[in-house]
Amino acid sequence: MRAKAYAPGRVELLGNHTDYNEGVVLGATIDRGLSMTGEDREEDLITINSVSMGRAEVRCAELQAQTKQPWVNYALGVIRELKSLGLPIAGFSANLDGNLPAGFGLSSSAAFEVATALLLLKLHQRELPPLEIAKACQRAEREFVGVQSGLLDQVTSIFGRADSAVFFDARTEEVRTIPFPRNLVLVVAETKCKRQLSDSSYNERVRETCAAAEMLGVRALRDVSSERLKKSTLPSLLSRRAAHIVGENQRVWRALDLLASGDGAGFGALLNESHESSRYNFDNSSLELDLLVDIARGMPGVLGARLTGAGFGGATITLCEEKRATGVAQELAREYVARSELPARTFVCKIGDGAYSRLISRK
Repeated sequence: MRAKAYAPGRVELLGNHTDYNEGVVLGATIDRGLSMTGEDREEDLITINSVSMGRAEVRCAELQAQTKQPWVNYALGVIRELKSLGLPIAGFSANLDGNLPAGFGLSSSAAFEVATALLLLKLHQRELPPLEIAKACQRAEREFVGVQSGLLDQVTSIFGRADSAVFFDARTEEVRTIPFPRNLVLVVAETKCKRQLSDSSYNERVRETCAAAEMLGVRALRDVSSERLKKSTLPSLLSRRAAHIVGENQRVWRALDLLASGDGAGFGALLNESHESSRYNFDNSSLELDLLVDIARGMPGVLGARLTGAGFGGATITLCEEKRATGVAQELAREYVARSELPARTFVCKIGDGAYSRLISRK
């Protein structure tokens, strides 16, 4: 049997690092993603060919993390999770392709995981509830790859809807879509400073925020108000980390009201606030990210800008008027190259359907 699956990347709008702190998040799927085409094979061998990463072969009976080709671990972890759920996965071959760059904060890892899961479910003619697919992919990333990620990336890739933001409550697991202002678009700008989350400070931030919650005597930082935090005696570093998470949760709740009323300027101001908190409280920005944000904020038609995703390099999003978007993207790239001497790539981002919406529309 032969099958094909597709999963899009995502941008994180607000809710930076809140998902693993049981908080609330806003994301959106983008019109870039990864496709996997594959078929069963009789021999006990998994072969995955990637246009950009190369070719990997692993025995199905020997699902071990690969050190020489770590990119394939995202798929191998998903295979292990689906096998634990009862899928009789034996050998198969697959080709991975797409226009979603890796390592730039657009969640290529989650797209790879989701595409792998959907392909294998199709090959074995099985179905799982979409949230269970997201959780299986998250477990793969946590337990096989070693990145202690939350569920935002997988949920957004699966549940996204065109012209809508995705609201996700990591504690209650509520997922809903929020209409996005039609006269506004996002410009994505890549710093060209690629980062590998498993080798970055991501897991360190997980430990720091968990330590802050423990010292405050709460289950998670979601349970802490800004007033309580101000009165706490947390060490300076942990206080700043907690301030970021508490502030991000508040910004997401405020954003829901602003989007409902079509207040793009207010929403853009929240993006600016979020980046400043990343810059000064969470230390997950970088000189290149700050430069892109600062350039964008000085342009006509721009309402706000911030890093997107985990940070530590990667990409930014700029909220701007649709009629000015192309010019903003071009000028942002030119100015960034002139001031950083780094190559730049920017593109106007359309908010598209997630993997599940695509599946439903084709049935």
